[in-house]
Amino acid sequence: MIAKLETLFLAHPRSVGESYFEHTFFALWFAGQLGLAALAALCHAILPFTCEKTASTIVARLFERTHNRGK
Repeated sequence: MIAKLETLFLAHPRSVGESYFEHTFFALWFAGQLGLAALAALCHAILPFTCEKTASTIVARLFERTHNRGK
């Protein structure tokens, strides 16, 4: 049972070279960045002259930060 829980909670963080808590904090930071991108996109949807490239810039930066993790 303990081994199964360890696999469930630790296999993925280890696959990207992080501890459980490092991975947790990274995932929370990532979610926050996505939230900011969503807010920028919402502002842009209502007021097209605002945040013209903000959401796409954030998403591109996130992709650059994550696309080679665990390789």
